[in-house]
Amino acid sequence: MAKPKVFVIYYSTYGHVHTLAQSISKGVLKSGDVDVEIYQFPETLSDDALEKMHAAPKANIPTIDVDKLTEADGVLIGFPTRFGTAPAQVKTFFDATGHLWSTGALLGKCAGLFFSTGAQHGGQESTAYSFLPHLTHHGIIYVPLGYPSPYMFENDAIVGGSAWGAGVIAGPDGSLQPTYKELEIAEIQGEKFAEVVRKMHATPDSTAAAAAGGETAETAAAPVAPAEKQPAAASAPADAAAGNAPTANPPAQAPKKDNPIRRLLNKFKKAF
Repeated sequence: MAKPKVFVIYYSTYGHVHTLAQSISKGVLKSGDVDVEIYQFPETLSDDALEKMHAAPKANIPTIDVDKLTEADGVLIGFPTRFGTAPAQVKTFFDATGHLWSTGALLGKCAGLFFSTGAQHGGQESTAYSFLPHLTHHGIIYVPLGYPSPYMFENDAIVGGSAWGAGVIAGPDGSLQPTYKELEIAEIQGEKFAEVVRKMHATPDSTAAAAAGGETAETAAAPVAPAEKQPAAASAPADAAAGNAPTANPPAQAPKKDNPIRRLLNKFKKAF
């Protein structure tokens, strides 16, 4: 069986989110059970505008195409905040996913978020949860980070990140660089996200068969227990007298229809 695939997709203006994406990708690969591919969101600003903003040069990483999303089992999406929400580059990309929405092409895939802000109160939570409608309308399963690192409880230093995802605090002028604590939190997010994707991707054939009421390899190979001997002849007159004459061939039950909601619930049970 092919390994599940995670895409790390990010937009970065000054390089902070790019650095986080590298640590997240490292975490995804830690177990060796999940493959990872890294992409950038397409730029919408002109070179002239980026030069006036003193934006960092783009890394030599390919840009993502909308239809490419269907190849991933999970996506980790990163971007800097714009007034507590996603930047136009990310919104423009998702505005172009209407045909994927209309066909349910992303239904049941997993997604996590990571981000950067100028200050500790600049959107380390709102940047993530304001983006959730994009995932919800596609039926994408949001996987939050929680609090897996002790650094997330520290109060003696400013540390980016929240239960919503890994983060970095870049400073008002972008001069602050990701700290080792922020990068470690990002790596943990990649690792934990990969675990969820791997569990949800496990034995898809048996999960689908169970949801559809069909046979799995285990049930097909299981021995059939012999039926208990019953005095059928002796009980037949009593049944007939009670008006409950047994039928030789009871009607077969109709096979259960495949239910995508039940399939999704079964995936949740296996993952959690």
